[in-house]
Amino acid sequence: MQLTSHSFQDGQAIPGEFAFAVPDAAAHVALSANRNPHLAWSGAPAGTQSFAIVCHDPDVPSRGDDVNQEGRTVPASLPRVDFFHWLLLDIPADRTEIAAGAHSHAVTPRGKPGPAAPEGLRHGINDYTGWFAGDADMRGDYYGYDGPCPPWNDAIVHHYVFTVYALGTPTLQVEGPLTGANVRAALGKAPVLAQARLTGLYTLNPAVALP
Repeated sequence: MQLTSHSFQDGQAIPGEFAFAVPDAAAHVALSANRNPHLAWSGAPAGTQSFAIVCHDPDVPSRGDDVNQEGRTVPASLPRVDFFHWLLLDIPADRTEIAAGAHSHAVTPRGKPGPAAPEGLRHGINDYTGWFAGDADMRGDYYGYDGPCPPWNDAIVHHYVFTVYALGTPTLQVEGPLTGANVRAALGKAPVLAQARLTGLYTLNPAVALP
């Protein structure tokens, strides 16, 4: 299988319109258009009955002590953990493309509704749900796509890995809430016939260079 995008090239920067936030000279960050990127895939094997898309960032700081703190930097040596940005399930086998902005086109305080998504698809809960849990203005269940917003003082570029899975089942059976961990566990048990990845890069730190 092959996964491509009109929105960004593999191993290159993700444009700000597909991010949750963009750099801002005065406040470090400003909310962005938060559109989901275009994705297209080809070469699915015979027997494919549905597709699933997962986007995760494996570069999220494992501790928040230095995150977005004036006069401090999140060190490159800090262990990193996964942060899930998008879980899109039960994509019909005859679909080979997701249009840019089809599932997200703005930042939605308290999160977009779910799990029902357009055209009978299902959205999972992304990890902004936990990130904003203590924010009275933003907390809620964040279904669907919400784009990059790495710490503005992080010493490293973050990688956003989009993976499409070709499944030999029409629906992915997920135990419990549709979180990234539960979806990943379900994929580990499901008949995955093939998969393809596309990785974009993003930073909000003006001191960190992108390719």
